Amino acid sequence: MAGRTPRQTPTMSDVARHAGVSVSTVSHVLNKTRPVADATARAVLDAVAHTGYVPDAVARALDNSGYGTIGLAMSALSNPYFSNVVHGIDRHASAAGYSLLLADTHDVHDREVKAVSELLRRRVSAIILAPSGDGSTAIHYARQVDIPIIVIDRFVAAPVDQIAVDNVEPTAVLVEHLASLGHTRIAMLTGRKGLSTTTERLAGYRTGLARNGIGPDASLEADGDSTEDGAAQAVRRLLNLPRPPSAIVAGNNRMTIGSMRALRDAGLSVPADMALVSFDDFEWADLFQPRLTAIAQPALSIGEQAVEMALARIRDPELAPRKVTINPAFTHRESCGCPSRTG
Repeated sequence: MAGRTPRQTPTMSDVARHAGVSVSTVSHVLNKTRPVADATARAVLDAVAHTGYVPDAVARALDNSGYGTIGLAMSALSNPYFSNVVHGIDRHASAAGYSLLLADTHDVHDREVKAVSELLRRRVSAIILAPSGDGSTAIHYARQVDIPIIVIDRFVAAPVDQIAVDNVEPTAVLVEHLASLGHTRIAMLTGRKGLSTTTERLAGYRTGLARNGIGPDASLEADGDSTEDGAAQAVRRLLNLPRPPSAIVAGNNRMTIGSMRALRDAGLSVPADMALVSFDDFEWADLFQPRLTAIAQPALSIGEQAVEMALARIRDPELAPRKVTINPAFTHRESCGCPSRTG
């Protein structure tokens, strides 16, 4: 069978053939005109990305030179960190004359692909994506239709513009600080599996232990699923260990809140009974008693720089892909057990 020439436009029939479904099923998935089984919908979306098929509505939008919207696809828009990122994106996009369109991916592959597809239908000029995993399907789909896509928060292997913080060394710094205070039973609340931030922060935790001659203990690596409830359950499991930890590193701010709730419910005080530090700062962290020692990510700056990357890519699609790593700040307060500091 002769291969498709570079100029030949993929059709809905090509998508159906690749997914092993009927053309009508493809239409129902893309136009949301009838419920379709999750496995079938995923096969169709993967086929869309693989073939580079562009729905008519998207194709018409891409021919319209009057659009000026930046799409943002990310999870957990209620997370204070992500809220600040969104604020930075919206502020910088607005200053450049662009509006912002949000789509929540819930860190789920299928919803991520659907979110990117929907943003393309809405005539966006570029997409900023916090990927749920490797992001390959969503990224491939956007690139097939020549829409710039900027990856934030979690690095991926794809050759696209990316911006995120270093997760390894800052987490190691948190662990080293706790070790310097005499802690040897240091637990780590890890985030959702499959996220690069989870893998990198766990690597930093292990690095910090090794630097201080503390051997690994799998029982102290507790899955907090990046959520408050997940962290609370993980802390309760840690407290029930034969040798509970004396210090906890929470992998993000939502897990920090869940940890505090679980410790309070157990009648424990921070830091008298348990030292607690967090990867992620938030506006009211210094209002806690004691105030929270944390790694502070420059969320506003990340959002603003992501927009600048998108604008540069819109102006010149031939730019070489850029990968920007930002070093977050160690914010030293008292939840680690150190005396109160001023200034």
